[in-house]
Amino acid sequence: MTLSATATTATQNASKYLQQLCKHWSHKAEANFTADTGTVKFASGNTLTMTANPNQLTLQVTVPDDGDLAHFQDVVDKHLLRFAFREDLSIVWPPSA
Repeated sequence: MTLSATATTATQNASKYLQQLCKHWSHKAEANFTADTGTVKFASGNTLTMTANPNQLTLQVTVPDDGDLAHFQDVVDKHLLRFAFREDLSIVWPPSA
């Protein structure tokens, strides 16, 4: 079993950020992407799946049952915000259960 959460952020640069994140992590993980979708699979079992459309980036994070979902969400947030420093992004994750 796994734990997962999905977030969205409004941006007109969704495809750019998706590709940047995949390229950034491709040195440490298995990364596959197109302009519209991307997946990064880490050796830890953590996975980031992204979908870009013209006005929004959707992020889905998945960790193994014994993984730290909140920590992985924070790692993804920090990296995305670093790449999007020219924008004031608001990444909206659902409340924790």
